[in-house]
Amino acid sequence: MKLLYTSILYSCFAVSAFAQSDSAQKVNLHFQATYVYQYKPAFQSAYEGPHSIISKEEKQNSVTATMFLAIKLWRGGALFINPEIAGGSGLSGAYGLASAANGETFRVGDVSPTLYLARGYFQQTFSLDNDPDWAKSVVNVEDGQNQLRGKEPVNYLRLMIGKFGLADIFDNNLYAASARTQFLNWSFMNNAAWDYAANTRGYTYSIATIVQYGQMSYKAALAAMPIIANGPDLNTDLSQAYSLNGEITRSYSIKNNPGHIRVLGYYNTTNMGNYKKAIAASDTPDVESTKAFGNSKTGFGINIDQQVEESVGLFFRFGWNDGQNETWCYTEADKTYSLGISVNGSEWNRASDCIGFGFALNSLSESHKDYLKAGGLGFELGDGTLSYSGEAASEVYYLYKVKDKGIWLTGDYQLIVNPGYNKDRGPVNIFSLRVHVEL
Repeated sequence: MKLLYTSILYSCFAVSAFAQSDSAQKVNLHFQATYVYQYKPAFQSAYEGPHSIISKEEKQNSVTATMFLAIKLWRGGALFINPEIAGGSGLSGAYGLASAANGETFRVGDVSPTLYLARGYFQQTFSLDNDPDWAKSVVNVEDGQNQLRGKEPVNYLRLMIGKFGLADIFDNNLYAASARTQFLNWSFMNNAAWDYAANTRGYTYSIATIVQYGQMSYKAALAAMPIIANGPDLNTDLSQAYSLNGEITRSYSIKNNPGHIRVLGYYNTTNMGNYKKAIAASDTPDVESTKAFGNSKTGFGINIDQQVEESVGLFFRFGWNDGQNETWCYTEADKTYSLGISVNGSEWNRASDCIGFGFALNSLSESHKDYLKAGGLGFELGDGTLSYSGEAASEVYYLYKVKDKGIWLTGDYQLIVNPGYNKDRGPVNIFSLRVHVEL
């Protein structure tokens, strides 16, 4: 493992030095590593089930490391390859909370560091301007992770095919999208009611298109669903299971302060179980016993980010899904609201620092509530019974940039009220320390 990390670091420095010699990059290589330590004091609980967050004191940690290799093939064409290592665990194995507390963890049986291919995809960009040589209608693109320095058309059609995360493309937000540098909680990382197609680690096979024209952006994707709920393997038979996603984004400005509003819609179909049928079938319902191909889930979301002054930004999300069939990929939330504020440190001469405050409220459909109350288990929740109330999550963090280094340190506090939608349990206090490195 030490040799692997050393090789990655050496390669990053070597290839980056080569790439910087040319104003338009043909290849670049970047690296990130993120370590998260979390501590949860004991909390009050009247009972616990097999998928509860445990009430006793708990400590967990996680680590991820990713290599970002980008290769230019021809004008507008590029290949991106991201091997990744992940290890560690979320609190209670990431069970018991819809608002899971660490966006860098997954529900996997083996918590030892594991190497896998996170992303491997081809991308082609076509100019939509009447300028075949890209000589006038272009913008400069900086060197970055999965991004080659050079020129890019202002208005374009982009095609992507391969393995990547749908969250790489959809539901972006300037202030609440990355668990590596922003909020850790899943309810701020993405729209919690968007059951986006992904394997256990958050990636899928997909074909996606992006049209950027003026102040409008249009995105669509067809993606593979996991074979089992939150499972590691993907079903590539699209006649059985698939996910359709679409999003429209409008960019705008209020008093020279930029903002974006995004409207997302999705449709998933696979071998899902149905909550009502499970309840009708047994006094101890098991949603897996009612699985049938053709069952589906439909949902939508609204996502806004707005700069209010140079150092301050606001964000808001709303999401909903029909909640009739089981949660399959992301987290057990059928309706969600989240909002917050992000302030960078320019006001106190620390422009690379950031402080963020967020609040989220998640809720369940009636049939989803009844299923958990009857003792049913989802892939994430199950206290054995349920005294229902909406699950509320609050989070505050401070991101500190180590001067002139690609190192960020974060202190983070989260308060979860009614964990797992159960007012008989909690509240839960979670304290976190995060170290993030980029090369």
